[in-house]
Amino acid sequence: MKKKTRKPSKRKRSIFKVLGIGVLCLFALFLIFVGSVNLGLWGKIPSKKELSSFQYQMASEVFTTDSVLIGKYYLYDRQPITFNDFPEHLKHALIAIEDERFYEHNGIDIRSLIRVGFKTILLGDNSSGGGSTLTQQLAKNLYPRKERNKTNIIVDKIKEMIIAKRLEKIFTKDEILTNYLNTVSFGDNTFGIESAALKFFNSRTTDISAPQAATLVGMLKATYGYNPRVFPDKSLGRRNLVLRAMYNNNFISEEQVAQFSQEGLNLDYREFDYNAGIAPYFREEVRKEMLRWIKEQNENDTDYNIYTSGLKIYTTLNYKMQKLAEEVMVDHMSKLQNSFEKSYGKNAPWLKDKNLMLKIAKRTPSYKRLQESGLSHEQIIDSLSKDKKKRNFNSWEGDEEVTASTMDSIQHYTKFLNTGSLAVDPTNGDILVWIGGINFEQYKYDHISQSKRQVGSTFKPIVYTTAVEQGVSPCTYFSAEEIEYDNLKGWSPSNSGSKDEAYLNYSMEEGLSNSINTIAVKVLEKAGIGNVLEMAAAMGIEDKLPNEASIALGTGEIKIIDLAQAYTSYANNGKHIKPNLIKSISNHKDSVLVEFQSELSKKSAFSKETSQIMIEMMKSTINDGTASRLRTTYGLKNDIAGKTGTTQNNKDAWFVALTPKLVHITWVGLDQHEIGFSNTSIGQGANAALPLFGLWMKELNKDKDFYNYTKPNFPNPSSSVLESLNCDPVKRDGFFKRLFKNPNKKKSKKFNG
Repeated sequence: MKKKTRKPSKRKRSIFKVLGIGVLCLFALFLIFVGSVNLGLWGKIPSKKELSSFQYQMASEVFTTDSVLIGKYYLYDRQPITFNDFPEHLKHALIAIEDERFYEHNGIDIRSLIRVGFKTILLGDNSSGGGSTLTQQLAKNLYPRKERNKTNIIVDKIKEMIIAKRLEKIFTKDEILTNYLNTVSFGDNTFGIESAALKFFNSRTTDISAPQAATLVGMLKATYGYNPRVFPDKSLGRRNLVLRAMYNNNFISEEQVAQFSQEGLNLDYREFDYNAGIAPYFREEVRKEMLRWIKEQNENDTDYNIYTSGLKIYTTLNYKMQKLAEEVMVDHMSKLQNSFEKSYGKNAPWLKDKNLMLKIAKRTPSYKRLQESGLSHEQIIDSLSKDKKKRNFNSWEGDEEVTASTMDSIQHYTKFLNTGSLAVDPTNGDILVWIGGINFEQYKYDHISQSKRQVGSTFKPIVYTTAVEQGVSPCTYFSAEEIEYDNLKGWSPSNSGSKDEAYLNYSMEEGLSNSINTIAVKVLEKAGIGNVLEMAAAMGIEDKLPNEASIALGTGEIKIIDLAQAYTSYANNGKHIKPNLIKSISNHKDSVLVEFQSELSKKSAFSKETSQIMIEMMKSTINDGTASRLRTTYGLKNDIAGKTGTTQNNKDAWFVALTPKLVHITWVGLDQHEIGFSNTSIGQGANAALPLFGLWMKELNKDKDFYNYTKPNFPNPSSSVLESLNCDPVKRDGFFKRLFKNPNKKKSKKFNG
């Protein structure tokens, strides 16, 4: 007998019917909800046309003349590259850990979504992931979520699915992968695989190894939590998990997994930070130059942006030269700083002179800000005297965290010597080295392009050049006797040192090479102040100089870069050349937009013969004069001309070196004009500034890559030039002249220049 099948009760059928209708209604509501999202009722969704024409925001890159990347300008640190630039193991690592079915789905992986939903909802497995495909992640990268409440997360997920479907119709899988790897964030304000490879491994993407690729891909799950710089152990574990996923997907062998897993992270981290890295002052000057160029271009209907257009800026800077110069600077300046502080001891003005510290405090932005808010001087000083935690540049031993007041910091930073150092190729104007100060983070003021300081005796060659050009013979003798000039308020320039020179007469060459002040003024008198000012302008010095006799001693304030331009005249037979920072600018595809080339001035400031005479005179400065320690201490045998300089009260130390292929200028002093070196032996140009060239040139001589700069010799001077210089350097007054001259009585006369 057959068993009767029991039919569901009427009540149960009613419940099922209600549930079914409910499910259908919910599904219908969901479809309506999805439709409303698609229609843009929950926020605009980009069209296919917009998606097909999206543009990356790309960092602009700065390269040296030897093609080393030294800096970037960006809002988002990103350098897009092509699909062909991705090594196979990078693509394999990404697909294996992020989206195994990437080449099978159409933007939404239903199977993955069901798996994630089952594990998360039914099994409570929160580690099951989000089920988002790489295409969906690309959608999120291109259109980041703005709010994080639960309602918006659902809306955002649906938006990303819709955008993903559209992306799959517009782009090929390889193009989607390319766009993803160029947009995804790797943390540390780094976007895109190329910037990440450069930052974490100092390598282009094409050159990263499989373990390095796995490390970078592993970061994508949590860019901070798996950052190899911050959490190396967690990053290593995540990398090995990626390697295992690559094996599970048959991308690498088990032997390779074992081999790669044994490797360390081997980071070579490079922070493309505004304040850090090589040549920060130079990079800032390039940025300013770029902004000027972009402004001009955009007035002609272009739309360049230094921070987002991905421009490639190829500069004149020589990476190896700059690196050596910075190393030499740290070495010399740290030792000089120590000697400087010891020379003052406990009586240092930054320790004893409270009025000076208050005067300096009043010049600070902090003081001015508080003053503008209406506080009295006493209230401002009280506020600036309160302690707080800060980071101080600490005597060349690195930065340190300290508890100190702003007044303490003012006292601390006032004592530091600063410097500016510039090397230019006078044959083409290329700037090879640029050091604008000792520490860009703490001292933003650039002593090459911004600072104007008295140049001391480095101006004397311009005075002598004018005299020679005016017809004064190099073998003209000038008395070293000190003179008081009646019409210059009794001004009486004197010479440094204790040598009795009352009866001595020097040739122009001897007077220049030993930097005799009394003779420089007398040469100026012969040349004429007006002629000297015209000569300075013709040599490229645009700043207004004082129309005073003291200009012979370098009281005029000139920027380092302008002084360098003037000295290029000697290497070019009287024609100066403008120093140049940038060789060319290209777009992100490396198509050249513009090239720059400096040209010699059309008119010579002086003759070829005068140029040869002056070079021979300045050679004597190196061989026998105030810069002879280049030969004796540093052992330099290069063909070098030059000039030392020290200003009044030892405020500024200078050295200019001139070779056939280099003009190198160095200044050393304090930012606060009120403080100078405690004595001339420490603060003279030959001691404070010259070593920065001597040590640097010594290093260049060791490297054959620099022979183009270190080996050339100046052209042999003509016979007439040699003849004009063929005289004894010193003549002593005759018997009768000595008999009637009182060396203890200062001669007085009018200055007739």
